[in-house]
Amino acid sequence: MNDSGASRLALLRFLERVQTRDLERTRRWIADEEKREAELQRGIAARPLAPDWLIERRLSRHNAVYVHVGGCWNAGSRSKGVERDQALRALADGVTACPQCRPDTALGILD
Repeated sequence: MNDSGASRLALLRFLERVQTRDLERTRRWIADEEKREAELQRGIAARPLAPDWLIERRLSRHNAVYVHVGGCWNAGSRSKGVERDQALRALADGVTACPQCRPDTALGILD
């Protein structure tokens, strides 16, 4: 009877060690995830602001295709941020205004 009590106690101590180790591992995972989340938030905060206006160029990068409002979902990967006066000048020079974001309307240019 005494041996079974000691073995039961030994088993419970073993279970306690296993659970403690599992809890410590879970806490490390939580700490790692908190670090990743903090790094992500710092990266988002440090991200430069989106430009107000974009000019999208052709593959050759010489001729402009569209003028976009900054953040336009339809702006291609060959778009570059520009100042307001550059966007106005491009529209005045005949570059097409994006039909989705309508930078000509946002810039106050009437058809």
